[in-house]
Amino acid sequence: MLIDSSSRRNLELVETLREKQKRGSLLWVLDRTKTAMGARTLRGYIEQPLIDRDEIEKRLSAIEELNSQLITRDELREYLNPIYDLERLIGRISYQSANPRDLIAFKTSLEMLPPIRTLLSELKSPLLQEILEELDPLTDLYELLDKSIIEDPPISVREGNMIKDGYNEDVDKYRSARTEGKSWLADVEARERERTGIKNLRVKYNKVFGYYLEVTNSFKNLVPDDYIRKQTLTNAERYITPELKELEDTILGAEEKLTALEYQLFSEVRDHIDSQVLRIQRTAKAVARLDVFTSLAWVAEKNHYVRPKINKRGVIDIRGGRHPVVECMLPGNLFIANDTYLDNNANRVSIITGPNMAGKSTYMRQTALIVLMAQLGSFVPADSADIGIVDRIFTRVGASDDLASGQSTFMVEMNEVSNILRNATSDSLLILDEIGRGTSTFDGLAIAWAVIEHIADKRLLGAKTLFATHYHELTELEGTMDGVNNYCIAVKEKGDDIVFLRKIVKGGADKSYGIQVAKLAGVPEGVIARAKELVEELSQADISVRAKEIAEERRTKAKAKSKTKKYDEVDLEQISLFDTVKDDDVVRELTELDITNMTPMDAMNTLYRLQNKLKNRW
Repeated sequence: MLIDSSSRRNLELVETLREKQKRGSLLWVLDRTKTAMGARTLRGYIEQPLIDRDEIEKRLSAIEELNSQLITRDELREYLNPIYDLERLIGRISYQSANPRDLIAFKTSLEMLPPIRTLLSELKSPLLQEILEELDPLTDLYELLDKSIIEDPPISVREGNMIKDGYNEDVDKYRSARTEGKSWLADVEARERERTGIKNLRVKYNKVFGYYLEVTNSFKNLVPDDYIRKQTLTNAERYITPELKELEDTILGAEEKLTALEYQLFSEVRDHIDSQVLRIQRTAKAVARLDVFTSLAWVAEKNHYVRPKINKRGVIDIRGGRHPVVECMLPGNLFIANDTYLDNNANRVSIITGPNMAGKSTYMRQTALIVLMAQLGSFVPADSADIGIVDRIFTRVGASDDLASGQSTFMVEMNEVSNILRNATSDSLLILDEIGRGTSTFDGLAIAWAVIEHIADKRLLGAKTLFATHYHELTELEGTMDGVNNYCIAVKEKGDDIVFLRKIVKGGADKSYGIQVAKLAGVPEGVIARAKELVEELSQADISVRAKEIAEERRTKAKAKSKTKKYDEVDLEQISLFDTVKDDDVVRELTELDITNMTPMDAMNTLYRLQNKLKNRW
C-alpha cells in the first residue's frame, strides 16, 4: 500500500505531528523489538502495509501461533536480545572498517542462532517455517571467529593482541619470544657449555653483531667446527651458530613482527566473512522478521488486541474499536470504544458532526490505524474486526501552513484535497476532517458539499469515507445521495455546559457547541457572553435553512425523475459540479486508440478533435 507523506504525518505513523518524536506514534506502540534490524523492518512494515490477502493472513497466523506458545515466544525474545545489528556489522566488514570488537559482536550474535532455530523448528505456521529455512546458523563463521579472535580485543587493529593462542604457530612463537627470550638464551648457553665443555662460554649481545657466543682464548681449542667466527678480540673470540642466528631473528623485532602478523591474520578472517555476505544478509533479514513478529505478538497480548478477519468485499466492520496510541496514554482503561461500519454500497460515506474536543478526529484516525494495522499483519485494538483490503489510505486532518513556499493554511488544505480526489479509487479509505474551514462560511460549505457529492458518486469515486465537519447543514445530504449516512459524537448538556460522552451514535448534530468549547478553554466570560448575543442575531440568517431547501429540491427531483427514467440514465439537471456526460462514441474511440504507435503530434491532433466534438455537443 502506498501512503503519501501527508497521510503518514497526519496519522502519526512513525513520529508525532508536533514534536516529531517517536513517543506518541503508532511505531512507539508496536515497537517492542529486541534488535536494531527488527526496529527498521517494523518501521518499513508500518509505512508500507500489504494489499495481498494471503501474505496478510500468513503474518496474522504467525502472530497467533506465537501467542499460543507463550514460553517459546518469550524464549525467542530472550535469544534475540543479545544479537547485534548484523546488517550494519556486515557493512563495516565489507568496507574493511570493522575492528576486532565488531567481529566479537558478530560472533556473539551468531552464537544465538542455533537455539533460535531449535525453537523455530517446534512451530508450524508457514511464515515461521519460512523464516527457519532462511535462517542460516553460520556455524562455520562462528567456529572461525571462536578459534581466531580473543574475547576482549583492543579497538585498534594495529595494536596487536587480537589473535588467540594456538590459532597460528608463528604468532605463538613471536608471542613467546617477546616474553621468554631471556630464558631461551639461557637454555642455549647452558646447552652449549655442556656440549663443548667450555665452562666460561657466554651468550652476549651488542647492537652491531646482535647475539653471539663469547669464548676466551684459553678455551679456544675446544670450539666445535660448527661455530662461525664473528669477531676476534685481544683475549677472546666471538662466534655465532645457525641456531643462535634463528633465535636472534625471532627475538629481535618479535613485537613488530607479531603486530604485523596479527593484522594480516585478522584481515584474512575479515575477508573470509565478507565472502559470505549473501548468507549473512539473508540470515539478518530472517532474524529481523522474527523479531518483528515476536514484538507484534507481545504487544497484541499486552494490549488485548484481536486477530482481524480479512475480506475482499470492501466491508470494514469494527466493533469496539480503540485508538492504539491514545488508549496507551490514558490511565486505567478510560478509553471509550466505538464501532465503525463502511462498505461499497449503502454505507460508503459517514458524515460525522459534533463539537470540537468530542473525539471526532480520534475516532476517524483510529479507524484508519486499525485498517492499516490489519494490513501490515498485526492484531488490532478492537473487540472484533472484519477488514476489507484498501489500496490507499488518504487523510486530510488538522490545519497547517507552508509559508516558505507561499501557501496559506487553506491552500495547503486544498492541495491535499486535490491530491486525494485525483488519486483515490473506489477501494481507498478517505479520512477527511473539517474540509473548507479555512475560508468563508459559504465558500467552505459549498466546497465541503461538492466534495461529498464527488466522493459519494460511484461514477466519479465511490470511496469509503469518514467525513467530519462542523457544517451541520451537510447532514441534509443523508437521504438525497446513495451511501451517505449521518453520525455524531454524543454530548450531554448541563445548562450552558457540555459533557463529552466520546460515543459515536447514528444521526446528525444540529449545533456545533463552539461557544461551550470556548468556555471550557478558558476564554474570558465577557467574550463568551457577547458571543452568545451575536449567535442569536446571526442565527436569524442561518444558511442551514437554505441548505435544507437545496437538499429538498434535489430529493424531489430525484423522486420525480425516477418515475420517468431508467436508473442508469443521466439527468443533466442533476449533474453535479464534477459529473460528466456519457459520450459513448468518444469513450469508445479513446479506448480503441493505439497510443504506443502514435506520434506526439498525432496524439495532440486526436485530443483536439475529440475535445471539439464534446464542445459542440455541450
